[in-house]
Amino acid sequence: MEAESGIHIRLADAGDDDFILGLVDRFVSFELPRWRRKGETAEGIRRDIARHLREQPAGSHLFVAEDDDGERVGFLHLQTVTDFFTGAQNCHISDLAVTPGHDGKGVGRALLAYSERWAREHHCRFVTLSVFEGNARARELYAAQGYGVELLRMVKPVK
Repeated sequence: MEAESGIHIRLADAGDDDFILGLVDRFVSFELPRWRRKGETAEGIRRDIARHLREQPAGSHLFVAEDDDGERVGFLHLQTVTDFFTGAQNCHISDLAVTPGHDGKGVGRALLAYSERWAREHHCRFVTLSVFEGNARARELYAAQGYGVELLRMVKPVK
């Protein structure tokens, strides 16, 4: 277990599944692109996280953040991926969520710092993540921690 400013991060276990899945709504608690529906988007995220919890595929790692009192305050899902351009191993932050009421208390920063340490220990070249454009709070945190836009994914609905 690692600690960063009163936040302790440990590998998730089976007893954390409900806690982790209970944070899925955090991924749609802001304005989504007009072609995305909150319920449908949340369900897709829930299915993906549940699959990773259930199957524990190689290269998929889930962690839980706790405060000094042992209260769970967030979670992190890291995946090792191959860089498209170089073939190098990267660490992708697939999911990162903080419990309501703990925003702005350093939990997100601690999870990002943990991701970077984990990536270095596992010889990753980059740490990557994706974020919805409307998630201003997360985008501000990521930018403040040195993350920058590399590619823009553009979407056009077809009917």
